[in-house]
Formats: sequence, structure tokens, C-alpha cells
Amino acid sequence: MLNGIFRFREPINEPVLSYAPESKEKAELKSRLKEMLSNPVEIPCIIGGKEIRTGDTVEMRPPHNLSQKLGIYHRAGEKEAQMAIEAAGNAWLEWSEMDWISRAAVLLRAGELLSGKYRQVLNAATMLCMSKNVFQAEIDSACELIDFWRFNPYYMRRIYEDQPQCARDVMNYMEYRALEGFVFAITPFNFTSIAGNLPTSPALMGNTVVWKPASSAVLPAYYIMKILKEAGLPDGVINMIPGAGSVVGPSILKNPGLGGAHFTGSTAVFANIWKTIGGDVLRYKSYPRIVGETGGKNFVIAHASADSDALVAALIRGAFEYQGQKCSAVSRAYIPESLWKNVRENLQEETATIRVGDVCDFSNFMNAIIDKKAYQSISKYIDYAKDNPEMEIVCGGRYDDKEGYFIQPTIVVSKTPDSKLMREEIFGPVLCVYVYADKDFDKTLETCDATSPYGLTGAIFARDRGAIQIAMKGLRHCAGNFYINDKPTGAVVGQQPFGGARASGTNDKAGSALNLIRWASPRAIKENLVPPANYRYPFLKEK
Repeated sequence: MLNGIFRFREPINEPVLSYAPESKEKAELKSRLKEMLSNPVEIPCIIGGKEIRTGDTVEMRPPHNLSQKLGIYHRAGEKEAQMAIEAAGNAWLEWSEMDWISRAAVLLRAGELLSGKYRQVLNAATMLCMSKNVFQAEIDSACELIDFWRFNPYYMRRIYEDQPQCARDVMNYMEYRALEGFVFAITPFNFTSIAGNLPTSPALMGNTVVWKPASSAVLPAYYIMKILKEAGLPDGVINMIPGAGSVVGPSILKNPGLGGAHFTGSTAVFANIWKTIGGDVLRYKSYPRIVGETGGKNFVIAHASADSDALVAALIRGAFEYQGQKCSAVSRAYIPESLWKNVRENLQEETATIRVGDVCDFSNFMNAIIDKKAYQSISKYIDYAKDNPEMEIVCGGRYDDKEGYFIQPTIVVSKTPDSKLMREEIFGPVLCVYVYADKDFDKTLETCDATSPYGLTGAIFARDRGAIQIAMKGLRHCAGNFYINDKPTGAVVGQQPFGGARASGTNDKAGSALNLIRWASPRAIKENLVPPANYRYPFLKEK
């Protein structure tokens, strides 16, 4: 065991590369994209360090080019789920008792590998599998995941530094143990960084993990496992089982050895996870930790004093980057009448310039929706708006799935503040706007707070500081991440710890020590240096 008091260098965020014409990174990425498209892969389950091929294979195709094949993956079933639980159990003792510096070294090395030799591999996999443009892939699968792997060890040390006071003749100290049991990590399709963070943050704290990546994002998950293997992660610490949640999930969630669930995805699925665990909580050895980040109906409210150009830029970026498939994406906006004419004209003009298409064409700002199910769901909202006399489509409204799942950026004006499109999460490139009377600013804040069950992200645009203060107070509980004169997307590790409450999750703030502490079980230890020799207290000597 190392006996040094080790100090990590305080991390800084990974710089975002530009991918400008003729840049080195652009040439390397283009080469990786071409190579990946020319060489389809076969992805196994990875359990206990071994590649497990089930024979139940699923094709992977880019959502923007359905004629292209990226490869296949072997789908896990209940058998593989039980194998993964067993492998995690076998690895638990050695990993949980490994010194924390060694555990940290694995993630720190993974961060360096991703920053270097694997950067364009993971970016290419993210672009092709998830239909992200180069910038969205760079800030996600490269920069944010590197940040998680560098910042989390730093936060772990800060947690371990939190120790109790000691008396003159007593030593008190706190041990931060791993949970007794495995952690089930369920990750979403939309962020490779989340896919990499949800299994590795519990692992960093000494836990072993069963990881089910999203079925539509198995390719980047496969390369994450390769990076971790090369970084020195022992076999069985993280076990990847791609498969249908309805097949592998129930037996994992009901296993008595479940120590926790780390989830990002839909509110309905998370509610079912909570219900399953809570339905018979006495089956478990310990109460499982449940950490989840789910949906959002994220808002932008503009005050009459807002800078309209900044507002328009934020609405377009916030609503349409990555096709609105971010849990933080702007989905509803409240614009005062005095600004609306100018804002509407600028939105129409700017949105008309957005190019939608293949990720390999770097001039495309938007790409495809992740899959057919999501495409159909979003299209139904657009059709609903077209048929509803209380709504007006001012931009977009078109969609086509001949070559890929493409939906044009769409802006809808709702005559009422509580319409279907103002209330429900759409998770696509559809922004619904309600225009309010300037005098009703305070009332509009109340409406925003009450309209949606979610509480993830939101923003106020205003130059009037008094209006900003009113909004800060009025919207205090309806956004776990709140922005002033900025779009409510793009949280950065170490700068804006991310998470929301209400129907948006447990608000355990990924990218901070608050999340990591959930994966530790503290033990308070008291050591008496001068223990008493008998039971008698001074007060017993009564005269």
C-alpha cells in the first residue's frame, strides 16, 4: 500500500479542437470515418474480460445513411446478464480493496489515451453511430469524457480528504468503502460522455459494474471498453452487455446483490426502475443507491430588455444542435410581444440557412434522428401542430426517411401557454414558442414553473438586472441548471455540474463530487488512545 499523501494536479478542461479546413485533426478524422465505413465490426458482449458472442445479432446502421452498414453486435439475454453479475461479484473484493491511487491511475490514463490515439476513433464512432456533426462529437465523445476521467479522480481525493475532527485522546477518521454489491449502469444513446461516465464513476470509487449501453449506441461503447482495457482496468470491473432493457433489466434489478443503479434516459423507464427496486426493497443486502437523470421540457424566457440577436442565436443552438436530442435542449420559449416581430423574422431567416444531412459532410449543422421510433414520435408532434388551429408552424415542419431519419428544424407558435407542445417532452428539433404580453412577465414565470413536470434546464434573457433577479427567484425550483443570457445546453464538467429534480431525476450532479459520494459507503472509525479502566464516572462519588 502506498503511504504517500498523493496530490493530483488540479484538472483543466480539455481544449475543443477546431477542425478547420486543412487542420491535422480534420484530416485524421476524415480518414477514420472512411476506415470505419469500409470495415464493419462485430461487437461481442464483454464479461469478465472475455468476448461473449451470443449469436443473437443486431445490425448497426448510421441513422443518416440507412444503406450503410457499420457492423453487428451480439445481443445479451438473461443468461449473459447473470454471467455479468457473477463476473462483477468475482472482481469486487480485489478491486474494492485496491488503493485509490491505482484506481485513479486507470481513469487518468484512459483520459490521456482518449486525448491522443483514440480521440478520432471515438469521435468517428459517435458521428456515424449517433449521427452527430463533428463539433457535437468533439465536445461530447472527446472533451467531456476526457474531463470526466480527469476531474473525477480529483473529486475522489477531495471526498477522501473530508475527515472528522479529533479530540486530544481520540483519533477519528472516515473510510469511504465501496458499496456491497454491483452497480447497474444504464446509459443513453445521445452522449458518449455519459455512456463513459456512468459505469466508470462508480468503478472509480471501488465498485464493480454491469453496464447496459443504449442499443442504438453500441459502437462507441465498444471503443470505450477498449480504451479502459488498455488503460489497465482489471477484468470484471466493468461488464458490457448490450441488449434490450426489457430482457436483461428485470433480473438484474431484482438481484439481491444490487448495490445501486446509475441511469440516464427516459422518465418512464427511471420510474419503473425505482418501482422495481422499491417493490420489495428487503430482498437486497443493502438499500440500493438510485441515481438518475431523465427528461426535460427546457425553457427560455425572454424579458422585454433582452438582446434579440443573442436570444435568436441561443434558441437556434439550444433547440437544434444534435437535432434537439439533448436532455437539456430548448423545447419551449416565452417571448414578449415587443420583441416577437423582430425575433420571428430573425429566426425564420437564420433557420432557413441550416443544412441537414450526412455527418461526413462537415457543412451540415444538423443530421439525422437516432432511429425510426424517435422519428415517428417527433413527426406526430409536427403533424399535430399542422392540424391544430391553435398552432402555427413558422419554420420547418418537413421530414423524410427515404435515406435517413431527417427532420427539418421546426418552430411552432402556440396561442396558449399550456398546449401539448408546450407541456410534453418531444426530444427532437421542434421548438414551441408562446408570445406573452410584456406586462405579464411575472405571470409568465409562474406559468413556466407550473406547466411542465420537469426541472432540468432553463434560461432567462434580459439586460435589466431587476428582471433577472425576479426570474432567478420565480424559477428557482424548475431548473437544476439555470442560465443567464445563455442557451441552457452545454454544461461543462467542473464548471456546471449537471442534473435536475422533479421529473428530471435525482439531481446528483454529474461532473462533481456530489455524484461520486453516492457510490461510497462511509465508515466512521473512533480510536480511543487512553481507554477508561473502569465504568465509574466522577458524578458517582457523591458526599
